[in-house]
Amino acid sequence: MTPKAVIFDCDGVIVDSEPPLLEFLQKDFARFGLDITLHDLETKYVGGTMALVGERARAAGAALPDDWQVEVYPRVFDMLRAGVPLIPGVEAAFDALDAAGIPYAVGSNGPMEKMDVTLGAHPKVFARLKGRIHSAHTYGTAKPEPGLFLIAAEQLGVSPEDCVVIDDSPSGCIAARRAGMRCFGFDPHGDGARLIEEGAEHLSDMHDLPARLGL
Repeated sequence: MTPKAVIFDCDGVIVDSEPPLLEFLQKDFARFGLDITLHDLETKYVGGTMALVGERARAAGAALPDDWQVEVYPRVFDMLRAGVPLIPGVEAAFDALDAAGIPYAVGSNGPMEKMDVTLGAHPKVFARLKGRIHSAHTYGTAKPEPGLFLIAAEQLGVSPEDCVVIDDSPSGCIAARRAGMRCFGFDPHGDGARLIEEGAEHLSDMHDLPARLGL
């Protein structure tokens, strides 16, 4: 069934910002006594707020300072200002949605300042998303809770059951399920198993999204 609205996650779905962020976190955690693989970071840490990431790192043995989740953001922003590419196919997906008259929005656990940096590096994409970017930091509700997606749907004027979510993390897929929304779990490098477990349908190539949406 063709949806009446689509809600995209940002990191790893619109912009390919996760590889440099994972490398940054790996090096930062090593400074505080936690050696962790990029695979473990991707599967166990991606999709949460930075506060939650810090909590998990401390539980795993990292001696992070109390204010780590605050002071880390400026350093992350500086790293991301070097520029991150768009996910291949995402602009074509936006074009197809525009042609079909289907509205779309962004729902991310990241702060607005981070999306200003990553999306702002792509002015045409940033312009078409203006006014439709929703951050967990703005509303005080983060995935896996459904609130962020429900807020996005309400502002688009579409019922949750008529929305589709595109997310690359288990927490995002859980949030979509809890919101009563169909979800595509974007995993271009794997089989999507950990996203399928949370009720998502595997999407391996963003170029395939328009057809999967019935456009």
